Amino acid sequence: MPHRVARRALLAGGALTLAGAGAAALVTTAGPEPSTVDFGGQAVPFHGPHQAGIETPAQAHAAFVALDLKPGTDRAALARLMRLLTDDAARLTRGTPPLADGQPELAAVPARLTVTFGFGPGLFDAAGLVAQRPESLRPLPAFGIDRLRPQWCDGDLLLQICADDPVTVAHAQRMLVKDARAFASVRWVQRGFRRARGMQDDGVTQRNVLGQVDGTANPEPGTDVFAGAVWTDEGPEWLRGGGTTLVLRRIRAELETWDAADTVGKEFAVGRRLADGAPLTGRHEHDPLDLGAKNAIGFPVISEFSHAARAHVLSDRQRIFRRPYNYDEPPAADGTADAGLVFASFQRDIARQFLPIQRNLAEADLLNEWITPIGSAVFAIPPGCEEGGWIGQALLG
Repeated sequence: MPHRVARRALLAGGALTLAGAGAAALVTTAGPEPSTVDFGGQAVPFHGPHQAGIETPAQAHAAFVALDLKPGTDRAALARLMRLLTDDAARLTRGTPPLADGQPELAAVPARLTVTFGFGPGLFDAAGLVAQRPESLRPLPAFGIDRLRPQWCDGDLLLQICADDPVTVAHAQRMLVKDARAFASVRWVQRGFRRARGMQDDGVTQRNVLGQVDGTANPEPGTDVFAGAVWTDEGPEWLRGGGTTLVLRRIRAELETWDAADTVGKEFAVGRRLADGAPLTGRHEHDPLDLGAKNAIGFPVISEFSHAARAHVLSDRQRIFRRPYNYDEPPAADGTADAGLVFASFQRDIARQFLPIQRNLAEADLLNEWITPIGSAVFAIPPGCEEGGWIGQALLG
């Protein structure tokens, strides 16, 4: 009897296996064709009037690396450093290993790698070029909402390394930091991520860890509005035309209390629907805000203290270009999350564009109950360079 039961079970199992295989074959046959897009082989040109990594559609992974210059790293030493790093970055972004790369195989997948260099306020002191520092390139003033931690603030030289593959980012970071360590030491590294490439169409606005659609109000890259908001047209000659400025803020998300809020409360604070990013007065994500609209009892549909209203500007020249990344560090021992946003804001002038918006947000943004700035740094982003040139040449050459 046991033998007959085992044999019967085996036969039944075999039948099920055959049926399952047939169903799987049907599913496979009916499904979409596999993608033939070579995401890993895609390369972003390094040379040009602007540095890549700004107007470039944001990649899935990023590492922001701040370096502090070592004593004695003067203008001449900085010029040598930037020649070396420019050569490294140009090679890596086209999928070629830099000189003395101990793991050249890792360079073969550029995955839209970009390396963007930024100069912090201290670099101008070290190089004896204080007169060439942009007027608004100075640490941001203190805001009442800030709880800044020194380990996430400031820096003399920034490396913004972005790609669609984390191994590519890690390898590029190691090569660049290794070649810089005779001149500088690492102050901090902030890693960030977005949706993996191919999970959504490239044009879809990404969400942050709060679930918000983040970046709807951005000027569109490639347009005159973008150029007028981002590329510097005043100030030091070396920065004009192809350069810009970057404000980098590390913003912790208070997810434990955010989880406790209901959807109505969250949307009231944000001024937009969480489901699709549309303003509370509209139907689609990119519908304009109607800050004058009233509800049935006469109150504004979009609160004047909502995040959308406080961040709203009236002129295209006042706009900033947001290129944010999420971060998610290991949780605390009790399971409390340590997550948030590495908020990167590009604009032609920090004082005229970023600071007015930030003052409005710090003063009365309802979203401040659930976000806390814990890091802050500012950098001038030099123009790009042509082949044979190097980043920062107009300033340091």
